[in-house]
Amino acid sequence: MGNERGAMARKYKRLSYEDRKKIEAMCKAGNNAEAIADAVGVHRGTLYRELQRGGAENGKRQQYSAELAQRAI
Repeated sequence: MGNERGAMARKYKRLSYEDRKKIEAMCKAGNNAEAIADAVGVHRGTLYRELQRGGAENGKRQQYSAELAQRAI
């Protein structure tokens, strides 16, 4: 048994409101998705789902709202 590919097991992180506020600030500052995901400690895919949850659809990251995302969960 175990992981046959030798890769590390994935660790999942639930985003806190503080994480969401950091994402919002970084979005408004114009940071790219890779930098934001690294800063918060999540996979890029997780960040993209979070951006949709917070109203930043169609590549408009500046529209992301931490409060909206927090209410959506």
